[in-house]
Amino acid sequence: MDTVALQSRRIVSGMRPTGQLHLGHYHGVLKNWIKLQHEFDCFFFVADWHALTTHYEDTTGIEESVWEMVVDWIAAGIEPSSVSMFLQSQVPEHAELHLLLSMMTPLSWLERVPTYKDQQEKLKEKDLSTYGFLGYPLLQSADILIYRAGQVPVGEDQVVHVELTREVARRFNHIYGREKDFEQKAEEAIKKMGKKNAKLYSNLRKAYTEQGDVEALETARALLKGQQNLAMGDTERLFGYLEGGGKVILPEPQALLTPTSKMPGIDGQKMSKSYGNTISLRESEASISEKIKKMPTDPSRIRLTDPGEPDKCPVWQLHEVYSADDTKKWVQEGCRSASIGCLDCKGPLIDAVCAEVKPIRERAIELAKHPEDVRRIIEDGNAAAREVARETLEEVRAAMGLSYK
Repeated sequence: MDTVALQSRRIVSGMRPTGQLHLGHYHGVLKNWIKLQHEFDCFFFVADWHALTTHYEDTTGIEESVWEMVVDWIAAGIEPSSVSMFLQSQVPEHAELHLLLSMMTPLSWLERVPTYKDQQEKLKEKDLSTYGFLGYPLLQSADILIYRAGQVPVGEDQVVHVELTREVARRFNHIYGREKDFEQKAEEAIKKMGKKNAKLYSNLRKAYTEQGDVEALETARALLKGQQNLAMGDTERLFGYLEGGGKVILPEPQALLTPTSKMPGIDGQKMSKSYGNTISLRESEASISEKIKKMPTDPSRIRLTDPGEPDKCPVWQLHEVYSADDTKKWVQEGCRSASIGCLDCKGPLIDAVCAEVKPIRERAIELAKHPEDVRRIIEDGNAAAREVARETLEEVRAAMGLSYK
């Protein structure tokens, strides 16, 4: 069943708490979030439980890292009035849904997730033979499904996690979606659509179930998403009835592929704290200038008169991120002809990075002076997230026979 989530305008995305953020985070994730916040109903969360999957032995820095990161989110342009920002651990419904999903998720599904063995190989110094590490992809699924997100912004390497989430949702709906008197309730829901829309829905459903008309299926889905007079349960029921299945309790999310952005560090490798090659979003202009001036360049340029090759120079990688076409042309021609020196080449980059970081740094410094305001924003986000999460969990419990009413 390839059910289009009813909440197609809802997006969920999270980030592990790593403290103050750097330009890699900004270009890789935050800039996209800033864009999405004006286009979708966004839930952005600090994945503090996920931090425990690999750092459970030392948790002393998690709390400080959480608040530092939230400050940088807001300073970078995430607007608290436009999104729900919250802490994963303050919405316990994530954990309960994770537990319930673990009861029906085959172990082999988790063992085959590529990042499971990859991370164990990369982090050999850590003991990752824990259930928490094995089960973290399912916790990710719970993070998404608890909000019935329609789309999840991910890079290509994370698509496999969204696919696992879709499989988990599909299995859950298959096992628990057949409520008593389902067809009778579905037919009653159809009547609530109004005579014209009810007839159209029935005809489209018949065209799909009897003739396999995929176009009719898509038209019927669009019709359901446009219905304003149906209760949530009736709408989900009709999504399932449309395809001959049961009630859609957990809609299957879609991966929203984000532009790939490999932000180079000051040594030419991918920018990462573990490599010690970052420029933070709160870096001073003096520090930015010093770091860029010390960047390695094309090793073949020993003397100023030696021609260079930009493609072999880490500085050029930053120009590809920050510079306009005319500046890039100036760099390419000047480097190859030795008409400009390496410090000359770095000048426009220093100006561009300083200009980008300055307003973020200034907002972050001001926000850090008022931690109570930042905590209030998160408390409001926690409450908004819990309200949505509770609704989902109530339906999940009822479907599994755990409502006890």
